[in-house]
Amino acid sequence: MQSIKISILTFITVFAFSCKHEAQTNPKQEAIKNAQPVQVKSSKHEAKAYFASGCFWCVETIYESVIGVKEVISGYSGGHTKNPTYEASNTGKTGHAESVEVIYDPIKVSFETLVDVYFGSQDPTQVNGQGPDHGSQYRSIIFYQNEAQKQIIVKKKADLEQSLNKKVDAEIYPFQKFWRAEDYHQDYKKHHPNNGYIINVSIPRYNAFKAKFPELIKKNH
Repeated sequence: MQSIKISILTFITVFAFSCKHEAQTNPKQEAIKNAQPVQVKSSKHEAKAYFASGCFWCVETIYESVIGVKEVISGYSGGHTKNPTYEASNTGKTGHAESVEVIYDPIKVSFETLVDVYFGSQDPTQVNGQGPDHGSQYRSIIFYQNEAQKQIIVKKKADLEQSLNKKVDAEIYPFQKFWRAEDYHQDYKKHHPNNGYIINVSIPRYNAFKAKFPELIKKNH
């Protein structure tokens, strides 16, 4: 009888561990992380880069202020759902994070500098969120389109972890697809300067970035 009890207990323990492991592993998300990066067409004077680091209203404002950046578009990336909406993304079930597409002039600003902006404009140690926003839809992801970009990201992340003596939570994903967000999210700070979130979160975050990298800021920003 004792041996039967031990066998049953062992089975339950193994089964519970197996279930827990399966619950923590998302096959679709793992496939995205292991996929080959998609190279976005670029030219001598225009290229695109993709970043996620919390609310896209904040991130859009920061990158639009950088010399050499032509335009920033808010959207969703890093997930497994096609045509995601803001409402769906907020459930955390799409796998997507609020992201931005940065359209820039590579002659005036390098991808390497944009990565510096990325790490320098957030709390890189915050897990699954940024500032007051929490959830996988606000997690930090930095996307690469080729091996050279990946190596830049990996080195800068490692250097930052060494200098902070802390783990940097930013995920590194091969870029697959960017889904443009609804029109009312575009240039949100510009169109809603008196919004409470903009005043209390977006502007302070931008001002902290501006103070840290004054040499990168466009005039009149």
